[in-house]
Amino acid sequence: MQRLRRLLKKAFVPVTVMVIPHSDVKPLNVRLPSVGIVASIVMWAIGTVYVFSIAVDTLEYSKMKEKLGYYSSQFIELRSTIASLKKAESEFKKIFSVHSREQILENLDTSDSGSVDMEELKKQIKITMESIGDIRDYLSQQRDLYVATPKGWPVEGHITSPYGDREHPMTGAREFHGGVDIAAEPGRPVRATADGIVSFAGWSGPNGNLVVLEHGFGFSTFYAHNKKVAVKAGQKVKRGDIVGYIGSTGNSTGPHVHYEVWRNGRSTNPEVFLQGRAS
Repeated sequence: MQRLRRLLKKAFVPVTVMVIPHSDVKPLNVRLPSVGIVASIVMWAIGTVYVFSIAVDTLEYSKMKEKLGYYSSQFIELRSTIASLKKAESEFKKIFSVHSREQILENLDTSDSGSVDMEELKKQIKITMESIGDIRDYLSQQRDLYVATPKGWPVEGHITSPYGDREHPMTGAREFHGGVDIAAEPGRPVRATADGIVSFAGWSGPNGNLVVLEHGFGFSTFYAHNKKVAVKAGQKVKRGDIVGYIGSTGNSTGPHVHYEVWRNGRSTNPEVFLQGRAS
């Protein structure tokens, strides 16, 4: 007990701290107990450590925030790319076999770091997207060719005069017949056999009321002897649209449509296209 009292007495022994200013002001004397000075030093040390730890945490937080922002932007970009890839993949999966998003991830080498290599993944996706872009361009071109290629019959009927050499039904002279004559009931609609633009629609002497369509890719079709035409020059038409009506105008022996198919400036046998075997 005596030892404890001595210890407490020493702890509270006053210590005089003198503050001497660099002026004529009277020096300041402050008397503090020894334990107070020790406590102040301890609190100062604790405060310094605390402030330093906050500064370190703030710096680490700033770095972590910067990294998080970077990876967040990378994943947003990746998600957008994968979404585009998924959409394109859905468009072509029934037609072509291409590298899918799953195949890319399965084949990705992550042995070095144990995590996904973002740059390598983006590179592979870019290659796949370029391939799909080529396929899309190819399919677009093939579709344009498909809709421009004559296919099917311009009217329901039967062929009375085929393509090739024949005896003219009116003059009896031997001549080349550049199309097919398809007989049908008067007034039945004559339809376009491919998408195109009307380049001529009107009277054309021996051809009677004639409609000429330009389809692109070198294809043109002719529909002659119509009772009347249903289109005008410059008009766009789709396969199946009505361009005229069966008649017997011009040099004709009966109601029919004289149907011709031209490719690259030369007549070709329309019967190939009537059966849908165009290429």
